[in-house]
Amino acid sequence: MSIPATMRALQQTSLNGPQDMRLITDAPVPSPGQGEVLVRVTAAGVNFADISKSHGTFLNGPRPPYLAGFEAAGEVVAMGEAVTGPRPGTRVTGVGNGAFAEYMVLPAAAAIPVPPGWTEQQALGLAVNWPTALAALKPLGGITAGQTVLIHAAAGATGQAAVTMAKHYGATVIATASPAKHETVLALGADHILDSLGGDLAAEVLRLTGGAGADLVLESAGGATFDAGLAAAKRVTGRVVVYGVAGGEAAITNWDLVYKHQVHVIGLNIGVLIQAAPQIFGEVMGELSALIAAGVLAPGRPTAYELADGPKTLAELETRATIGKLALLP
Repeated sequence: MSIPATMRALQQTSLNGPQDMRLITDAPVPSPGQGEVLVRVTAAGVNFADISKSHGTFLNGPRPPYLAGFEAAGEVVAMGEAVTGPRPGTRVTGVGNGAFAEYMVLPAAAAIPVPPGWTEQQALGLAVNWPTALAALKPLGGITAGQTVLIHAAAGATGQAAVTMAKHYGATVIATASPAKHETVLALGADHILDSLGGDLAAEVLRLTGGAGADLVLESAGGATFDAGLAAAKRVTGRVVVYGVAGGEAAITNWDLVYKHQVHVIGLNIGVLIQAAPQIFGEVMGELSALIAAGVLAPGRPTAYELADGPKTLAELETRATIGKLALLP
């Protein structure tokens, strides 16, 4: 197929948030460098990190103007130097720069094949949300059968995957979400659902666990919810895996850990995990493949929007008005 010189893309023009993202029609189509492939994007994943980047709060994030988005799925159309595969015609998903566009480059070694029988839209999440959920549960969180896990933001793409996998591993799941999303989370198998918008979350978790607390807390909400998660974790052996800051920053001091919250606090950034602990990431992806083959993880069902609706979609995600995985279609 012929590759055009220019393409449609969403460009972030300031650090004032997604409202300053605009559709352009003359962005240069990138060329794959050494070790890279060029992908014709058919679906791009929308993530909270896109919002953080648009506000300039993502560590070492891009400076405007830049092409937004980083997660995409599509068809390989060209290979750079020293690339033996995936070859043109292969459907892949992965993480790179400028995903909210008609074309993007991906590192060939990190391009994940779309599972047979899945569409590109259904494969969104394989490179970001599902590995994050599994890494938080298993290698970092150490969840085992019979333990209790508290999953915040359980209606989101990562939260939904975490609920499904935690139940598969034999855990009791206490999930939090806004009331309008409770039915969705319960349908995934959550044992208990709490209102993330009101009430004393820590007290509710302690009540549900007979005063013991949760063995594992998956924390991505930030803000006041972070403190509630610390208070809800089991003393001494409880683990709190932090992988998001959607609700803003939260402070914890050494005094807190000695006198108030005697728990294990574990930070998770999937990009850093890939770079700093590739063996662990390889094990995570191997386990994900096994879960997909066993039917534990079914194809995703993202809510899809046109590329031009990207700013509105990001604004809705920022205000917690969405459920599950979101996709933009170039």
